[in-house]
Amino acid sequence: MIKLVYAFLLFFPSLAVGSGSETSDTLGMFQVLKVDTALVAPVVLGNDTLFSVQAAVKGFSAERRAGSISRRIMEILAESGVPLDSIVVVESEVSSDIVVGDQFLLAVFDIDASLRGTTRLELAQQYVAAIRAGVERHREDRSKATLLKGIIFSAAATVLLVLLLRLLTWAQRRLENALGIRVRGIAIQNYEIIKADWLKAAIRLTSRLVKWVLVVMLLYMYLEFVLRRFVWTRPFADSLIDLALQPLIIIGSSARAYLPNFFFLVVLFFLTRYLLKFLRIIFLEIEKGNMALPGFDADWAMPTFKIVRVLIVAFAVVVAFPYIPGSNSPAFQGVSIFLGVLFSLGSTSAVANIVAGVILTYMRSFKVGEIVKIQETVGLVVSRGLLVTRIRTPKNVEVTIPNATVLGAHVINYSVQAKTGNLILPTSVTIGYDAPWRQVHALLLMAADKTEDVLKDPKPFVLQSSLGDFYVNYELNVYVGRPERMPAIYSDLHQNIQDTFNEYGVQIMSPNYMMDRAKPTLVPKDQWYEPPAKKPGVPGPEM
Repeated sequence: MIKLVYAFLLFFPSLAVGSGSETSDTLGMFQVLKVDTALVAPVVLGNDTLFSVQAAVKGFSAERRAGSISRRIMEILAESGVPLDSIVVVESEVSSDIVVGDQFLLAVFDIDASLRGTTRLELAQQYVAAIRAGVERHREDRSKATLLKGIIFSAAATVLLVLLLRLLTWAQRRLENALGIRVRGIAIQNYEIIKADWLKAAIRLTSRLVKWVLVVMLLYMYLEFVLRRFVWTRPFADSLIDLALQPLIIIGSSARAYLPNFFFLVVLFFLTRYLLKFLRIIFLEIEKGNMALPGFDADWAMPTFKIVRVLIVAFAVVVAFPYIPGSNSPAFQGVSIFLGVLFSLGSTSAVANIVAGVILTYMRSFKVGEIVKIQETVGLVVSRGLLVTRIRTPKNVEVTIPNATVLGAHVINYSVQAKTGNLILPTSVTIGYDAPWRQVHALLLMAADKTEDVLKDPKPFVLQSSLGDFYVNYELNVYVGRPERMPAIYSDLHQNIQDTFNEYGVQIMSPNYMMDRAKPTLVPKDQWYEPPAKKPGVPGPEM
């Protein structure tokens, strides 16, 4: 019969357990049938561990026994006003039962006592003492007086924390101000080794570091004190130091394991750094002309060094990547891919400008300091980078042009030919057919001869560019050596052309006209300096 009951309960253990309660008779039967020793299972009340159950009976593991006991203690004793002295031990044939009045709490078996090396009754009495002490603590921790006391202490601790934090801030400022006034630099004779500003900055940094260390300590003590005032937050107070130290322990162990990779990165860093320094010295010597490479222009030295530097740094980053902490993690790889996609999508124009800048460098179409015309912009090249070229116009306006635009436009360089005196500046006038063309040529050359910054050798020359319906188009070409003065040269040249033609009575036919005037449109020489113009040598602005 016993074997049949045992087999039935093996397949339907829930019927044996019922609602989770255990009776003395049932556990006694299981004790007779089979007993196992298992892991220790604690019996808890709130956050306290009262005692532990080690014996496991078939159908009732130690964990299930401990859970059932904990639940009955909470339901019967924790929240009610049951007297603690009503918790007693009742002896039976197979167990010592702990009861409260007529309500059953738990049963202590011989196997429980043998595992603890004591008698069944002594173990049951120990359990009773533990239950009474635990229930008393449970009720005391949740009493109104304890809660009110915790609130008052917490409020007082909060006020004290605020006062201490303000005191720390005040003391830090006073200390910085006092030391800042007295601090002087360290000098030997007239040479200042350590500046006063450096010492003041070090004092400020140290004072703030000390302040934040003290703030962290105060916050830790405050949190631990407040959390221990209430039973619900007490476990957090117990684990607060672990929460604070665990990250440091993890960081320390990770740093120790990472040391070989760290030394590899340090060696790679210094090798790359000194290789770049060595290459910089070589390219600087090429730029200065102290070293020469066949077919390699000195102006290419530093741009080439910048390109080589980018390639070397990129290679070093590729080599160092597997040794960077977290480089093999999916998160790091995902972020790297995301940044790469963003860079690819957002840097199309930037990459185009960089490529154009490199091409322009080796095309040698212009240099910094030369006068050029790019599209409609004429001016002095101020700087030329990988992305943009900056030009300062004669109006003293700086224009920034993307290198991709420069590469796609035609570039006129005035400075290249000006260095040899072969830069030609043309200007045109239209003169009627009634004026002898030889006279016009002579007048234009005379005006050119009077103009400052126009070279005498090579000599200026005149071309008749077209024969119009009403006039002949004469083009005067002059040689100059200072392209940066083109606006002033043109202005002086045009002034001299007007004066010369007026002096000799030759009418300039621009703009077009429909009929001959009653008298030529000329300005006689005696009217050249009509007020407010002043003749040369006469006080006042000269014209």
